[in-house]
Amino acid sequence: MTTRLACLGDSLTRAQFSVDYLDLLGRRQPPGHVELARFGVNGDFAYNLLQRLDAVVTNPPDVITVLIGSNDARASLAGYPVEQAMKRKKLPTRPSAGWFQQCLGAVVARLRAETDATIGLLSLPVLGQQLDGAAAQASQAYSRMIAEVAAANEVAYLPLHERQIEELRRTDPPPIPYREATPAATIGVLAQHAVLRRSLDTISRRRGLVLTTDHVHQNSRGATLVAEVIDAGLLTRSA
Repeated sequence: MTTRLACLGDSLTRAQFSVDYLDLLGRRQPPGHVELARFGVNGDFAYNLLQRLDAVVTNPPDVITVLIGSNDARASLAGYPVEQAMKRKKLPTRPSAGWFQQCLGAVVARLRAETDATIGLLSLPVLGQQLDGAAAQASQAYSRMIAEVAAANEVAYLPLHERQIEELRRTDPPPIPYREATPAATIGVLAQHAVLRRSLDTISRRRGLVLTTDHVHQNSRGATLVAEVIDAGLLTRSA
Protein backbone atom coordinates (compact mmCIF):
# COMPACT_ATOMS: atom_id res chain seq x y z
CA MET A 1 0.00 0.00 0.00
CA THR A 2 1.37 3.40 -1.01
CA THR A 3 1.57 6.15 1.61
CA ARG A 4 0.88 9.61 0.21
CA LEU A 5 3.14 12.12 1.91
CA ALA A 6 2.88 15.90 1.49
CA CYS A 7 5.88 17.99 2.56
CA LEU A 8 5.04 21.63 3.35
CA GLY A 9 7.60 24.37 3.80
CA ASP A 10 9.81 27.08 2.35
CA SER A 11 12.95 27.03 0.18
CA LEU A 12 14.33 24.05 2.09
CA THR A 13 11.37 22.04 0.78
CA ARG A 14 11.37 23.69 -2.67
CA ALA A 15 15.01 22.53 -2.95
CA GLN A 16 16.31 24.97 -5.56
CA PHE A 17 19.08 26.14 -3.23
CA SER A 18 19.25 23.09 -0.95
CA VAL A 19 19.89 19.41 -1.47
CA ASP A 20 16.47 17.80 -1.93
CA TYR A 21 15.42 16.03 1.24
CA LEU A 22 12.30 14.69 -0.49
CA ASP A 23 14.52 12.86 -2.96
CA LEU A 24 16.62 11.47 -0.12
CA LEU A 25 13.49 10.47 1.77
CA GLY A 26 12.08 8.67 -1.26
CA ARG A 27 15.31 6.71 -1.69
CA ARG A 28 15.01 5.42 1.87
CA GLN A 29 11.68 3.71 1.07
CA PRO A 30 10.97 0.51 -0.84
CA PRO A 31 9.79 1.11 -4.44
CA GLY A 32 6.15 2.20 -4.49
CA HIS A 33 5.98 2.60 -0.71
CA VAL A 34 5.71 6.40 -0.65
CA GLU A 35 4.24 8.94 -3.06
CA LEU A 36 5.73 12.37 -2.35
CA ALA A 37 4.12 15.76 -2.97
CA ARG A 38 6.09 18.99 -2.60
CA PHE A 39 4.53 22.20 -1.25
CA GLY A 40 7.58 24.44 -0.78
CA VAL A 41 7.79 28.13 -1.69
CA ASN A 42 11.00 30.14 -1.47
CA GLY A 43 11.06 32.77 1.27
CA ASP A 44 7.82 31.73 2.92
CA PHE A 45 6.98 32.61 6.49
CA ALA A 46 4.45 30.61 8.52
CA TYR A 47 1.85 33.21 7.52
CA ASN A 48 2.43 32.51 3.82
CA LEU A 49 2.05 28.77 4.32
CA LEU A 50 -1.26 29.36 6.08
CA GLN A 51 -2.56 31.18 2.99
CA ARG A 52 -1.89 28.28 0.60
CA LEU A 53 -3.31 25.24 2.35
CA ASP A 54 -6.18 24.83 -0.14
CA ALA A 55 -3.89 22.85 -2.45
CA VAL A 56 -3.10 20.43 0.38
CA VAL A 57 -6.58 19.88 1.82
CA THR A 58 -8.27 19.58 -1.60
CA ASN A 59 -6.66 16.17 -2.08
CA PRO A 60 -5.71 15.17 1.46
CA PRO A 61 -2.60 12.99 1.81
CA ASP A 62 -2.04 10.26 4.38
CA VAL A 63 0.90 12.00 6.06
CA ILE A 64 1.85 15.68 6.22
CA THR A 65 5.17 17.18 7.32
CA VAL A 66 5.60 20.86 8.06
CA LEU A 67 9.06 22.45 7.99
CA ILE A 68 8.53 26.19 8.35
CA GLY A 69 9.96 28.98 10.48
CA SER A 70 13.53 29.51 9.33
CA ASN A 71 12.58 32.81 7.74
CA ASP A 72 10.55 33.81 10.79
CA ALA A 73 13.61 33.09 12.96
CA ARG A 74 15.96 34.91 10.60
CA ALA A 75 13.70 37.98 10.74
CA SER A 76 14.50 38.26 14.46
CA LEU A 77 18.22 38.70 13.74
CA ALA A 78 20.09 41.95 13.30
CA GLY A 79 20.88 42.52 9.65
CA TYR A 80 17.88 40.68 8.22
CA PRO A 81 16.09 42.87 5.61
CA VAL A 82 12.69 42.78 7.31
CA GLU A 83 11.06 45.60 5.36
CA GLN A 84 12.03 44.08 2.00
CA ALA A 85 10.79 40.67 3.10
CA MET A 86 7.47 42.09 4.28
CA LYS A 87 6.96 43.73 0.90
CA ARG A 88 8.11 40.72 -1.13
CA LYS A 89 6.01 38.23 0.81
CA LYS A 90 3.03 40.56 1.38
CA LEU A 91 3.13 40.19 5.14
CA PRO A 92 0.38 42.16 6.91
CA THR A 93 2.47 42.72 10.04
CA ARG A 94 6.08 42.69 11.14
CA PRO A 95 7.32 39.16 11.86
CA SER A 96 7.51 38.23 15.54
CA ALA A 97 7.77 35.11 17.66
CA GLY A 98 4.18 35.39 18.84
CA TRP A 99 2.83 35.83 15.32
CA PHE A 100 4.84 32.86 14.10
CA GLN A 101 3.40 30.64 16.81
CA GLN A 102 -0.12 31.89 16.07
CA CYS A 103 0.20 31.24 12.32
CA LEU A 104 1.74 27.80 12.80
CA GLY A 105 -1.04 26.90 15.21
CA ALA A 106 -3.58 27.96 12.60
CA VAL A 107 -1.84 25.82 9.96
CA VAL A 108 -2.06 22.75 12.18
CA ALA A 109 -5.64 23.48 13.19
CA ARG A 110 -6.79 23.62 9.58
CA LEU A 111 -4.87 20.49 8.59
CA ARG A 112 -6.40 18.62 11.51
CA ALA A 113 -9.90 19.90 10.76
CA GLU A 114 -9.88 19.22 7.01
CA THR A 115 -7.74 16.07 6.69
CA ASP A 116 -7.32 12.76 8.45
CA ALA A 117 -3.58 12.84 7.85
CA THR A 118 -0.90 12.02 10.37
CA ILE A 119 0.85 15.35 10.90
CA GLY A 120 4.47 15.96 11.92
CA LEU A 121 6.06 19.33 12.72
CA LEU A 122 9.81 19.49 12.25
CA SER A 123 11.92 21.72 14.45
CA LEU A 124 14.19 24.02 12.50
CA PRO A 125 17.57 23.29 10.99
CA VAL A 126 20.31 25.06 12.92
CA LEU A 127 21.03 28.53 11.53
CA GLY A 128 24.78 28.84 11.12
CA GLN A 129 27.10 26.56 13.04
CA GLN A 130 28.14 28.62 16.05
CA LEU A 131 25.91 27.02 18.67
CA ASP A 132 26.29 29.94 21.06
CA GLY A 133 25.67 32.52 18.31
CA ALA A 134 22.53 34.58 17.88
CA ALA A 135 21.43 32.74 14.73
CA ALA A 136 21.64 29.26 16.24
CA GLN A 137 19.95 30.52 19.39
CA ALA A 138 17.10 31.97 17.31
CA SER A 139 16.56 28.66 15.51
CA GLN A 140 16.52 26.94 18.91
CA ALA A 141 13.99 29.38 20.36
CA TYR A 142 11.66 28.98 17.38
CA SER A 143 12.08 25.22 17.56
CA ARG A 144 10.84 25.33 21.15
CA MET A 145 7.74 27.15 19.92
CA ILE A 146 7.21 24.46 17.28
CA ALA A 147 7.36 21.84 20.02
CA GLU A 148 4.75 23.78 22.00
CA VAL A 149 2.42 23.97 18.99
CA ALA A 150 2.84 20.25 18.33
CA ALA A 151 2.04 19.39 21.95
CA ALA A 152 -0.95 21.73 22.12
CA ASN A 153 -2.43 20.26 18.94
CA GLU A 154 -1.49 16.65 19.68
CA VAL A 155 0.55 16.13 16.52
CA ALA A 156 4.01 14.60 16.15
CA TYR A 157 7.10 16.64 16.88
CA LEU A 158 10.11 15.71 14.74
CA PRO A 159 13.35 16.85 16.44
CA LEU A 160 15.45 18.00 13.49
CA HIS A 161 17.07 20.87 15.38
CA GLU A 162 18.14 18.56 18.16
CA ARG A 163 19.55 16.05 15.69
CA GLN A 164 21.55 18.75 13.90
CA ILE A 165 22.87 20.08 17.20
CA GLU A 166 24.14 16.57 17.97
CA GLU A 167 25.83 16.40 14.57
CA LEU A 168 27.52 19.78 14.98
CA ARG A 169 28.75 18.90 18.46
CA ARG A 170 30.08 15.60 17.16
CA THR A 171 31.98 17.16 14.25
CA ASP A 172 33.13 20.27 16.16
CA PRO A 173 33.21 22.53 13.07
CA PRO A 174 35.19 25.77 12.78
CA PRO A 175 33.38 28.71 14.46
CA ILE A 176 32.53 30.55 11.26
CA PRO A 177 30.38 33.63 12.05
CA TYR A 178 26.82 33.59 10.72
CA ARG A 179 26.23 35.65 7.60
CA GLU A 180 22.73 36.43 6.42
CA ALA A 181 21.85 34.57 3.22
CA THR A 182 20.88 37.58 1.11
CA PRO A 183 19.08 37.07 -2.24
CA ALA A 184 22.31 37.97 -4.03
CA ALA A 185 24.30 35.43 -2.01
CA THR A 186 21.69 32.74 -2.61
CA ILE A 187 21.72 33.41 -6.35
CA GLY A 188 25.52 33.23 -6.18
CA VAL A 189 25.28 29.71 -4.79
CA LEU A 190 22.84 28.79 -7.54
CA ALA A 191 25.20 30.19 -10.17
CA GLN A 192 28.14 28.20 -8.82
CA HIS A 193 25.96 25.10 -8.84
CA ALA A 194 24.39 25.56 -12.28
CA VAL A 195 27.08 27.39 -14.24
CA LEU A 196 30.34 26.22 -12.64
CA ARG A 197 28.91 22.73 -12.00
CA ARG A 198 30.03 22.78 -8.39
CA SER A 199 28.04 20.50 -6.14
CA LEU A 200 26.33 22.05 -3.13
CA ASP A 201 28.61 19.91 -0.97
CA THR A 202 31.69 21.35 -2.69
CA ILE A 203 30.39 24.88 -2.04
CA SER A 204 29.86 23.96 1.63
CA ARG A 205 33.31 22.46 1.95
CA ARG A 206 35.01 25.50 0.40
CA ARG A 207 33.23 27.67 2.98
CA GLY A 208 33.99 25.41 5.94
CA LEU A 209 30.30 24.68 6.54
CA VAL A 210 29.16 21.27 7.78
CA LEU A 211 25.39 21.16 7.22
CA THR A 212 24.63 24.11 4.94
CA THR A 213 25.83 25.91 1.84
CA ASP A 214 25.24 29.41 3.25
CA HIS A 215 24.30 29.00 6.95
CA VAL A 216 20.64 28.42 5.95
CA HIS A 217 20.18 26.09 2.96
CA GLN A 218 21.06 22.43 3.42
CA ASN A 219 23.86 20.43 1.86
CA SER A 220 23.55 16.65 1.54
CA ARG A 221 24.57 16.11 5.16
CA GLY A 222 21.93 18.52 6.46
CA ALA A 223 19.24 17.26 4.09
CA THR A 224 19.98 13.65 5.05
CA LEU A 225 19.20 14.53 8.66
CA VAL A 226 15.85 15.98 7.56
CA ALA A 227 15.02 12.76 5.72
CA GLU A 228 16.14 10.61 8.65
CA VAL A 229 14.01 12.49 11.16
CA ILE A 230 10.90 12.25 8.97
CA ASP A 231 11.49 8.58 8.24
CA ALA A 232 12.06 7.65 11.88
CA GLY A 233 9.30 9.85 13.25
CA LEU A 234 6.47 9.16 10.82
CA LEU A 235 7.11 6.61 8.08
CA THR A 236 8.84 3.82 9.98
CA ARG A 237 6.34 4.17 12.80
CA SER A 238 3.34 3.98 10.45
CA ALA A 239 4.73 1.15 8.29
